[in-house]
Amino acid sequence: MSVVRAIVCAALLALPALADAQPPQPAQPPPAQSEFKPLSEVPPTEQIPAFTLLAAAYAFVWLALLGYVWSVSQRLQQVERELATIERRST
Repeated sequence: MSVVRAIVCAALLALPALADAQPPQPAQPPPAQSEFKPLSEVPPTEQIPAFTLLAAAYAFVWLALLGYVWSVSQRLQQVERELATIERRST
């Protein structure tokens, strides 16, 4: 069940990155650039959607970390309940 949850989470986190995916470019390479151009002069079609990809990566890492911590806490609570049961039986 946790594998299915992980796959669903990964798919949901990949959706923003896939939404910003650009259509395939023509086979001809762009002409060589002879000088530096500031980002404000570059057309939006040639800019990389870095913020979206970065945000998706950070969201994935944080969700994975929170999921791991939650999983460990659940297992620890179960072990504590079992220890309490064993202590009650032994006294």
